[in-house]
Amino acid sequence: MLKLSEAVAAWKPASDVPAQEPLALLEAGWEEIVGKDVAQHSFPARIGAGTLTIVTRSSAWSHQLSFLGEHVVRAVSARVPGAGIERLRFRVGKIAARRMPVAATRRPRATQARDERGAAESPGQALARFRQDVEERRRSRSARGWKECPFCGALVAPAAAELCPACAAANVQARAAATARLLFEAPWLGYAGTAGLVEGLCREEYERIRTALLAHWWELLHRARAAKRLSRDGRERLVASSYVLLRSKLPPEEIMPATVRSILGDELHELLYGE
Repeated sequence: MLKLSEAVAAWKPASDVPAQEPLALLEAGWEEIVGKDVAQHSFPARIGAGTLTIVTRSSAWSHQLSFLGEHVVRAVSARVPGAGIERLRFRVGKIAARRMPVAATRRPRATQARDERGAAESPGQALARFRQDVEERRRSRSARGWKECPFCGALVAPAAAELCPACAAANVQARAAATARLLFEAPWLGYAGTAGLVEGLCREEYERIRTALLAHWWELLHRARAAKRLSRDGRERLVASSYVLLRSKLPPEEIMPATVRSILGDELHELLYGE
């Protein structure tokens, strides 16, 4: 059977990524992600192909920051879950003077104490301070009722959902991918049958994915009709079969040739099934 990735290559599930540019969001919160000392010697420079490129002042800073890789990826994913960042890449470059957010008039005592420590003397000291700050913040939040995400262990605010933003986004994407596969391979299942196989799927999400797939499939079929030819692998026939079933919402045994022709149109029907 045709791979789903080939049949729905242009379709992507809905994303909850904020309207702002992901890189801009990371730049704005970089100090919070890696700590003040590290932020003065590095900055996020580029996002692409699941990779966040970080520019550092020297190879020593790149080496030390690599030890924070898991923490940075998790923190970045929580801030921009739709960016799909899975790995980090480091590059030595010039660190220009970067404008930091204006501090609040009244800051927590712990923050004031950290600011009064002075600049770190080495990358190792900066990383050690940051780890200490992270542990202190984690203990403080745990004492205030924050709970661990069951998937990655990141702390989640008491009033928030059970999963952290990164794991919640990954869960949505996995559910959407599983739903799309079933809609392609078994479109006759309908919402009830699909929801029985995809945990957590609601009707609204099902209809959103169904609508997106139908639009993409019709675009693929429309291109074949305009070109008056099919692909070498004949993928359009498989797509058309799923399209008709999903569009009509009828069980396979009730699909008549007239139904197929009515949905696809005479020209496309002849191209797909004519001699």
